[in-house]
Amino acid sequence: MTNKLHPLPPSFHVRARDRLKARAEAAGLDGMLLLLGPNLAYATGLFLTPNERPMGVWVPVSGEPTLLLPGLERENAEGTGIADLRFYEEFPGDIPAELWMLDQIGRKSIAIDFLDAALLDAARDRLTHLDLTDHALAARTIKEPEEVVLTEAAAGFADCFLQRLHGSAADIIAQGGTEADLLADGMAHARKALFAAHGSTFAGTPMGITATVHSGPRAALPHGAVLDRKPRPGETLIAGIGASLGGYHAESGVTLIVGEMSEEQRHVMQAMTACNDAAVAACAAGRTCEEANAAALDALRRAGLGAAIRHRIGHGMGLQGHEAPWLAPGDRTPICPGMVFSNEPGVYRPGHDGYRFINTMIVTDEGVTVPSRFQSDTPIEARVIPL
Repeated sequence: MTNKLHPLPPSFHVRARDRLKARAEAAGLDGMLLLLGPNLAYATGLFLTPNERPMGVWVPVSGEPTLLLPGLERENAEGTGIADLRFYEEFPGDIPAELWMLDQIGRKSIAIDFLDAALLDAARDRLTHLDLTDHALAARTIKEPEEVVLTEAAAGFADCFLQRLHGSAADIIAQGGTEADLLADGMAHARKALFAAHGSTFAGTPMGITATVHSGPRAALPHGAVLDRKPRPGETLIAGIGASLGGYHAESGVTLIVGEMSEEQRHVMQAMTACNDAAVAACAAGRTCEEANAAALDALRRAGLGAAIRHRIGHGMGLQGHEAPWLAPGDRTPICPGMVFSNEPGVYRPGHDGYRFINTMIVTDEGVTVPSRFQSDTPIEARVIPL
């Protein structure tokens, strides 16, 4: 985890803008106005704190890009390599900032990735063609090698939390520790490792650890809250971890058994592994997103667990922890090399127990790589918290 990584360089964002220009030209547009934070970061390298003040970048098919920001971001705009910097005074202002941006751009056929419906008529009055497709998100779907490296590193720090939990949970619970105590211990450990390795190099870019730990009947809630509750013998304990480095996200997660594992628990864990493996195989085969979801969840149904399915098998990851494409019904996107997904088999039985595994998957020309290593390094029989 101490390899020499760096934030994405300005040259990456120049290439990203070139990809966006090509998409705009193919759509018959003059260019794209990007207002969403992840799209702004993709095109410029700026990770600005989101607030009520709109921030944008104009990426034209011909000509140079323009940064369009509130005045208080003047200093942050430096260092992007974009020379044309324009600022509005304050929000809300006499003219809504998005309309001010259109006036500054002065083009007539534009795509905007997000626009408040209240501004729609006024925007159309300024344009001959308004395209509200998020073309930048489509470009972001296929990651470049520099992005994949950051995702792989982030997955290692999500695993770091799980390794700590697996090693320390027995002592913490034996001393009367709760879910909240387990969470605090793992968070402190993984965050310290992340910032020791990359804190100085990646200062100014998003990086961090998010996690949940919940047990027993509350593990049946896919988004269960972390409580001051002591896990009990025989219960499942779910840990779901997200990590980010340089703005890029990865996830790892596991279900552990407090005390001895029953045959029923082993059966569910084996079915979850089959579900995980089916998702990997479907992604490697280049199936559509909804086909990969169906193939994975069918493994749970064959194990008699269909009634315990509560969610899709996964989602895209990148500059957002959850982003398109979705491994879910209704998403017919073909799975292609460069896509990054979570793989999250889940079994939830309200009032009884719950299980979830999480791996990060990276689709390559050769198949799928899984930078999340905790599950592969920890066989099912070892996923216990001895008491």
